[in-house]
Amino acid sequence: MNRYGPMFGPDITFLGVDRCSLDEPGTFADADVVIVGAPFDGGTSYRPGTRFGPSAIRQACYLPHDGSRPSLALRVDGLQDLRVYDAGDVEMFSGDIERSLSSLETAVYAVASAGAIPIVLGGDHSIALPDATGVARQHGLGRVSLVHFDAHADTGDIEFGSLHGHGQPMRRLIESGAVRGDRFLQIGLRGYWPGPETLSWMADQRMRSYEMTEVVARGLDECLSEAFEIATDECEGVFLSVDVDVVDPGMAPGTGTPEPGGLTSRQLLDAVRRCCYELPVVGVDVVEVAPPYDHADITAYLGNRVVLEALSAIARRRRDAAGGQPWDPRQPLLDAR
Repeated sequence: MNRYGPMFGPDITFLGVDRCSLDEPGTFADADVVIVGAPFDGGTSYRPGTRFGPSAIRQACYLPHDGSRPSLALRVDGLQDLRVYDAGDVEMFSGDIERSLSSLETAVYAVASAGAIPIVLGGDHSIALPDATGVARQHGLGRVSLVHFDAHADTGDIEFGSLHGHGQPMRRLIESGAVRGDRFLQIGLRGYWPGPETLSWMADQRMRSYEMTEVVARGLDECLSEAFEIATDECEGVFLSVDVDVVDPGMAPGTGTPEPGGLTSRQLLDAVRRCCYELPVVGVDVVEVAPPYDHADITAYLGNRVVLEALSAIARRRRDAAGGQPWDPRQPLLDAR
């Protein structure tokens, strides 16, 4: 019912991990992580093309698709040390946004209720609504904070006559009660949207937005440390939502709404690593990779590495929690264990 198959690309799994079926719970009963494709761009307001994102993210690597990726930085193999499955793509028809988002929420909830972490490959950012809602249904409405990397706040109200779209999921999440506004952390905002009315609504919800001007002035690490304290206060888990347009379009051109002046790809990868190592992450999505506007697969490679950084950091966090020596990025590479 949930898995349509390869909607827009070859029928492959993420870097060769084992396949599972969401219709057969036994196929992922032992999963630590289940990857889900959400090939949907029916919520875009400008350039479409993110329906091809999941396929591009799954394929983007120059190494063999052998289900193994040892991390130099963390000295773990996220694809081997964790039990990772790929459930394929959820059927998401761009002409019916409500049906498509509902199907995705069902899929994400199936993964979360099985005790696994869903990692959703988008798709445009409208999928964050079912992604975070599906996770919150399992862990508790209002008990999961959200860390959101993006150039845009995505807190619009009604756009093009619709409540749903890639500029509105964060408002819908807060209004529904799935995520608390005062446990909503946004990093990397910049540009010329939204306007005063939307900003006022955000302030009323007590959202915390680290605009690029603040990130530059204070430093990304200091902003992240502060955000982490808020995210773990009165919440059991953290959902991480990564829009690749948080990165400067010079390093991530393949996206629908590019905004100059963002993070570097290095900053994003380091930040994702910190999030998934230091925080109790219970769900992740990586969105807005639009291959039609990409050059030399730059953005697809970045999306792929965001997923790998998340997996590697989750694996290292679990290993260290079980008695390993905490990871120290200042430790010389050859002496790392």
